[in-house]
Amino acid sequence: MMNEIPKSLSPSARVLMGPGPSPTAPSVYEALSKPTLGHLDPEFLVVMDEIRDMQRVVMGTQNELTMPMSGTGSAGMETCLVNLIQPGDKVLVGVNGVFGTRMAEVARRAGALVTEAKSEWGRAVDPLALREAAGGGEYKLLCVVHAETSTGVLQDVAPMRTLADELGAMLLLDCVTSVGGLRVSLDEWGVDAAYSGTQKCLGCPPGLSPISFSARAQEALSARTEAVQSWYLDLSMIANYWGSERSYHHTAPINMLYGLHEALRLVLEEGIDAREQRHRLHSRALVAGLEAMGIAPRVPVGERLPPLTAVSVPDGVEDAAVRSHLLEHHNLEIGGGLGPMKGNTWRIGLMGAGACRENVELCLRALHDAMTAQGSAPAREGVDAAGAVYAG
Repeated sequence: MMNEIPKSLSPSARVLMGPGPSPTAPSVYEALSKPTLGHLDPEFLVVMDEIRDMQRVVMGTQNELTMPMSGTGSAGMETCLVNLIQPGDKVLVGVNGVFGTRMAEVARRAGALVTEAKSEWGRAVDPLALREAAGGGEYKLLCVVHAETSTGVLQDVAPMRTLADELGAMLLLDCVTSVGGLRVSLDEWGVDAAYSGTQKCLGCPPGLSPISFSARAQEALSARTEAVQSWYLDLSMIANYWGSERSYHHTAPINMLYGLHEALRLVLEEGIDAREQRHRLHSRALVAGLEAMGIAPRVPVGERLPPLTAVSVPDGVEDAAVRSHLLEHHNLEIGGGLGPMKGNTWRIGLMGAGACRENVELCLRALHDAMTAQGSAPAREGVDAAGAVYAG
């Protein structure tokens, strides 16, 4: 039994520099608070159309079937897989972190015959390893993570399209931590299905997953002989709500869509190239500062994901104690490692509105303080090294 009614919420305003969620711009918060409309209100239908138009630009595509799904990035992953897979389909998945592993599991649950090509965590997937794992024959899907949030790895997509063509496969891409922070070019790359999340570089709270299907993927959806495994994520029905028919499927999360509308608008207002340059600049400055403090990146320079930097926890430093110190004394959140990187890795996010010099310098000073409190003080604070990057 509840003894008394809880007080109204008053959460702390944290500095979010973990793997997500990322900081939310004030205008996005303002958009979320605007009056709720009905999901078929003519004004809201205009909002939906504008979201689709902006999402196409941000994801680099002209795909008709482009829209946000109700749910976080994992819902987007499941949407792509359950709509394209029928039981018995062969699926090849590049696994070099948590989210490749998750794609393989979701594909298995959809009835696919899954082949995993496993690579070292902290490294990009080797196309040769994928080809060897495939062992010849045709596949329905080749699934690859463009931006592996669990390890901070950025994957080159071009070789994946070449391999997919060899396998007769559609190419599915996880873009959760790249859309809104890096240029994503689905059409140019030949991607057939892709999904992202609002809570990373788009700088909107979690709750929506932008997805896009190519004409080829739409044809595969139309040619299904069995119903889509998930009623809620069935694009053959949801597309009718986002399309000209406006057929009811489920009540759209109206205010979350307001937030995404504003987040996409901010990306386009800044410019995609300028936004990528900003994320890359602050990532370089952060890495320079960390290296000056003796904190080494986990990923080779050519494979690093600028919005999410993974670094090794220095010897003699306790991972969890440092992260607790940052939260308690600096109101700052960074992420720990997952899987084989648990306990030995920090994941530091510079995403969306959070990709700024103020956060870089705060993080470097706070890490110096936290390590000093453990008796493992770095020789330098790191801010000067970061400043040299900005000066250059």
